[in-house]
Amino acid sequence: MDAKRVETISARVDAAVSSPGYPQIVHKRGVRARLMRLFPCSTAKKSSSSNQNSVEDELELSAVRHRPEGLEQLEAQTRFSRKELQILYRGFKNECPSGVVNEETFKDIYAQFFPQGDASTYAHFLFNAFDTDHNGSVSFEDFVMGLSILLRGTIQEKLNWAFNLYDINKDGYITKEEMLDIMKAIYDMMGKCTYPVLREETPRQHVEVFFQKMDKNKDGVVTIDEFIDCCQNDENIMRSMHLFENVL
Repeated sequence: MDAKRVETISARVDAAVSSPGYPQIVHKRGVRARLMRLFPCSTAKKSSSSNQNSVEDELELSAVRHRPEGLEQLEAQTRFSRKELQILYRGFKNECPSGVVNEETFKDIYAQFFPQGDASTYAHFLFNAFDTDHNGSVSFEDFVMGLSILLRGTIQEKLNWAFNLYDINKDGYITKEEMLDIMKAIYDMMGKCTYPVLREETPRQHVEVFFQKMDKNKDGVVTIDEFIDCCQNDENIMRSMHLFENVL
């Protein structure tokens, strides 16, 4: 994936982040910077010794403190090719030489993407969504399994992942308070760089609208079936589901 392709993809994504319910993000670095940070090797000059790089990747897999599963196994478990996994691994290794990332490191990395706001709370929720075995760390396997769903998963898989993010206490339901916590975290992360400028009550107002649409039986909680049904009938949400396809 060359720099021009990254720029094209990021332009599409940045143009589409202003869907209803979310303020428009106004920042110079945008998605392009995040992609370049995640895939630092994508702009490097291609070497004629690609086989040597492949061997080095395999050797480095065994050198880190946490040894990830073999690339072949991850290729079978995800929708990434071997070459894509190598690109992802180099980016992950660059940020996390030990082979795992804890929550504080994850927050530090994520904060660099949103210097105008406070991304710590949203990064906490996002970290818990990636940390599927809840052991307090995200391994390369955790990372690529989640990324595979977000980038290449089916609509059902992506919506299941999103539901898990909003279901903060993992009890199988989304409450209005949980939705509000996530929404507040998003607005805190965006900080003052939003247009139009947000009022303090805006997150709660948006949650009221969303929750009324999703909680169809009015029992005070949103089930995964209600969540998926509502999302599948929302054009803006469905359009956003396709934004990151073929990012690599």
